[in-house]
Amino acid sequence: MKKKRPVGMIMTILTIIFFYLPIVFMVVFSFNSSKSLTSFTGFSMRWYAQMFASHDMMDSLYVTIVIAVLATLISTIIGTLTAIGLNYSRKLVKAYVTQINDLPMMNPDIVTAIGLMLLFITFHIERGFMTLLLAHIAFCIPYVMLSVTPKIRQLDPNLADAAMDLGATPFQTLTKVIVPEIMPGVVSGALIAFTMSFDDFIISYFATGKGVKNLSIMVYTMAKRVNPSINAISTLLVLLITVILLLVNIVPVIRQKIARKREADPDYVPKATNHSARNITIGSIIAAMALLLVFFRPDGGSQAFAGQTLHLYLPGEYISDEMLAGFEEQTGAQVIVDNFDSNEQMYIKVANGEAFDVLIPSDYMIQRLIQEDLLTKLDPARVDEALVQLDDKVLNLAYDPGNQYSVPYFWGTVGIVYDKEKVPLEDLEREGWAVFQDPKYKGDIFMYDSERDQFMTALKNLGYSMNTDNEQELQAAYDWLAQVGTTMEPEIVTDEIIDHMANARKALGLIYSGDATYVIQENDQMGYFLPNEGTNLWTDAMCIPKSAPNPELAYAFINYAAGYEAQMLNSSYVGYTATNKEAEEELANTEFAGIDSYIPRTGYANDEVFEYNAKARKIIADLWSRIKVVISNAN
Repeated sequence: MKKKRPVGMIMTILTIIFFYLPIVFMVVFSFNSSKSLTSFTGFSMRWYAQMFASHDMMDSLYVTIVIAVLATLISTIIGTLTAIGLNYSRKLVKAYVTQINDLPMMNPDIVTAIGLMLLFITFHIERGFMTLLLAHIAFCIPYVMLSVTPKIRQLDPNLADAAMDLGATPFQTLTKVIVPEIMPGVVSGALIAFTMSFDDFIISYFATGKGVKNLSIMVYTMAKRVNPSINAISTLLVLLITVILLLVNIVPVIRQKIARKREADPDYVPKATNHSARNITIGSIIAAMALLLVFFRPDGGSQAFAGQTLHLYLPGEYISDEMLAGFEEQTGAQVIVDNFDSNEQMYIKVANGEAFDVLIPSDYMIQRLIQEDLLTKLDPARVDEALVQLDDKVLNLAYDPGNQYSVPYFWGTVGIVYDKEKVPLEDLEREGWAVFQDPKYKGDIFMYDSERDQFMTALKNLGYSMNTDNEQELQAAYDWLAQVGTTMEPEIVTDEIIDHMANARKALGLIYSGDATYVIQENDQMGYFLPNEGTNLWTDAMCIPKSAPNPELAYAFINYAAGYEAQMLNSSYVGYTATNKEAEEELANTEFAGIDSYIPRTGYANDEVFEYNAKARKIIADLWSRIKVVISNAN
């Protein structure tokens, strides 16, 4: 037995390290001076400052706490009363209700989430705060009942009758006899409910809408791009939990010591008390939550649009918090930001009539929205001030001639990010996109999980237009990409390529120009190359959907976002090229000086703008899913 103790101790230590090392890592990098999540470059509080400046992040924390507290209180009351009622019900009723209660806990979260979403849609219930709260109450109740039921079964079955025989009313019997006896189970159920609600992502993601999101949804959105503010807000939560645990463990010890001293005093007269560690736990949590609710509660404004709300729908991590704060301060309005993972996801919501004031989709999707009459035609008198400030190269493009429906927001290219120490420039100039097929770089390349952009590389290298819908040409592009997948051992990534290439983890990869700008800023060993075969010259622009509930405020936002100050804040924060001519030129000569990826290549005959083509999109989507299977099997 003695020989086994060191082994058990080592395993315990390793387990503790496994669980707590990631938390320590997160806390350390919350103070990193750069955006890198893997390379510590110096101490800084910038991410905490950015976190507190982010209205969107603070609103999500506020929603998380409010939902968790309300869901805990309501589900604890309902679950406790239901468990007590079942105890006095017939066996058949008790058995059926218990099985129904267990079902949500056994069901995968995704099934419950989709079921709730379909329920709200079927009954035309607009998703938002109330649907999110109802969903949390629904999945918290079973956990409360599961905790309370064993305590009820331990009660003397004659306890309630005895209390009422002694003159207690049914309500007094419930509140003064039964509930105090089962209080440990009630407290356990409440704590589990609070934890489940605070932590939930999947059900929340499907049950909410109108820009209402909790912290888990916010973190999911932010994690798609490098944002160390995730570390900062997570560190604060760890600190909060640590303080609560300290109170739970230290305060009872202190109280016991005080009690012993008093008992040792011959003049001490004991007093009845029913405090306990659980009371302290609940009190600590409620106090901490109350402080956060007060501290982070959003304030209203007093300017022209005071009390109004702008619903903004754009890709994740695509806007500066300082820029949003400036707009809110200038107008007095509140901005609710909703993020989409892809243009296609955005289209589905807009086509189904979900209300947003401003959209920021890509060029080809704007073209589709125009064709399907889903966008408001802009009043030239209201956007002329914004358009005259923009670079001529982003105006009057084929997807929206005359910019009748959109005002450009960011623009750029798609190219190759490469490690200058591993990839000679001569290889890139000689091979172009075919460098992804060069055996020299086997196992050392990233492919980007974007069907449009990956097919663009193959089509361009084969000499075809990236807008082709010719099935033979698309099949040839599939064969080209399949060869890469079967012979080159590529790794398919999305935005994580930013941190990977900033830390030189592979030789080369497909990347958007704005992401390449950040990578080169972090590591001057990286370069950006645009093949001679041509590439995608893209533009993302601001539009007002026909379903916009507040078009006046939408015009105000578009004009503000196109201005010099807003574009300086946005472009320097995100890294993508400003469309405001003055901001673009200033940043190119200052913050992004010498970084080729910042200023897009223009006037090049082989470069193209994506056009919306339903036939091609369907074929490419199917072929890309097959390529991912090929790569998965090959690796």
